[in-house]
Amino acid sequence: MYLPVEGSLNYLAVLILMIIGVVIATAIISINKIMGTRPKEITSKKYETYECGVEYEGNAHQQFSVRYYLVGIIFLIFDVEVVFMYPWTIVYQTYLKTGPLILLEMGLFFMLLLGGYFYLRLRGALSWD
Repeated sequence: MYLPVEGSLNYLAVLILMIIGVVIATAIISINKIMGTRPKEITSKKYETYECGVEYEGNAHQQFSVRYYLVGIIFLIFDVEVVFMYPWTIVYQTYLKTGPLILLEMGLFFMLLLGGYFYLRLRGALSWD
């Protein structure tokens, strides 16, 4: 028998959670507006770069090599792939009893990783020369 009340109770919990989130966010912003201090006068010191009291050298908008970003993205990709390996190691013994399909799946996964690694090596993405 279909009871529409049970289904709407699930949505009621979501609605209550959304209301609580809006109330907390509004309260935090309001408290910040009320209690926050604002500078009385604006001086040129306000727009200077500050880093632990050490005077800066050169321009604050210096350019970095694209390789820094490239290595960061490569690290992120391979790091996420390692995260996918962790659950596999947890269920390995359980699924190995059902058949060798888990070994084939993980072998394909490792081949994709190695293919990506060799592609990056051939393109010179990991060399800093």
